[in-house]
Amino acid sequence: MSESKTNANKTYKDIDSEDQSNPTEKNDIQPLDESVEKAIEYFRKIREGGNADLTEKEIAEIDKECEIIRNRKIITKNLEHKSTEITGKNGQIVTGPPTLTRFERARIMGARALQLSLGAPVFIEIPKNATSSLEIAMEELKQRVIPIVIKRTLPNGDYQHLPIDQFE
Repeated sequence: MSESKTNANKTYKDIDSEDQSNPTEKNDIQPLDESVEKAIEYFRKIREGGNADLTEKEIAEIDKECEIIRNRKIITKNLEHKSTEITGKNGQIVTGPPTLTRFERARIMGARALQLSLGAPVFIEIPKNATSSLEIAMEELKQRVIPIVIKRTLPNGDYQHLPIDQFE
């Protein structure tokens, strides 16, 4: 009986010590080491270029370059980029063209026409030839009196807020 208890305690201690070391890190490192070794092997083949008669100096140089590759730090974590607002000097437009794109223009006119059709106040004197809310929105955009801000976003998440009156 006492012998089985000591074996059981030994087994539990072994399991506990294994739990303390992180097995997922070991599993992650092994494929990386294999891929680094494959990369070094391909690099060596390319550098040798099929020449069987390399000098000792050339071989030493290739070995040195392979060791540099082997000792490089491997980044395994994808660090998250936090999006930030881009600010230009004196309200300068940094992202995109200095004029409104056709898509921005269409979006602004459509949004403003919808607002006008729902009873929003008009910021200009209504032209005599205007027959729809879209024409009024077009004239407001032309005069740059619409209080709308454009948000231009870059692929990494950085953005810039641009009021309509900053555009050419």
